[in-house]
Amino acid sequence: MRSVYPVYFTKSKNCVLVEVPDLEILTEGKDMSDAIEMARDAIELNCVSREDAKEEIPEPSDISVLDISKATFAGEGATVISFVDIDSGEYRRKIDTKTVRRNVALPSWLNYEAEHAGINVSRVLQEALMKVLNVEHRR
Repeated sequence: MRSVYPVYFTKSKNCVLVEVPDLEILTEGKDMSDAIEMARDAIELNCVSREDAKEEIPEPSDISVLDISKATFAGEGATVISFVDIDSGEYRRKIDTKTVRRNVALPSWLNYEAEHAGINVSRVLQEALMKVLNVEHRR
């Protein structure tokens, strides 16, 4: 899932405080760049967790209905609203490193040919699935 969420960023004395009102997320970063990355990571984790639990993921609010004065950290410093883009599919590929075992049915003659050619059937299957699904291997 790709989306863009509005986020409150509040510059305090020591850091940038972050609030994602649609997902009830609070976090912080040491500077604005770090705060954006922390927001993106928190939003993607929240969305992946909701996907796994088969829970609804809230739609991003229209920025025109948000009120900076009602932000959780509004009294801590200057607050601005910005957007953070997310890609929960890409996030899942980065964090999900476990492997799963699948049984695959092959004709005996094809299995014989693959074994004698020294072909790693699992690798070929993974590469074929990535091509069919149009996804890249995580880095």
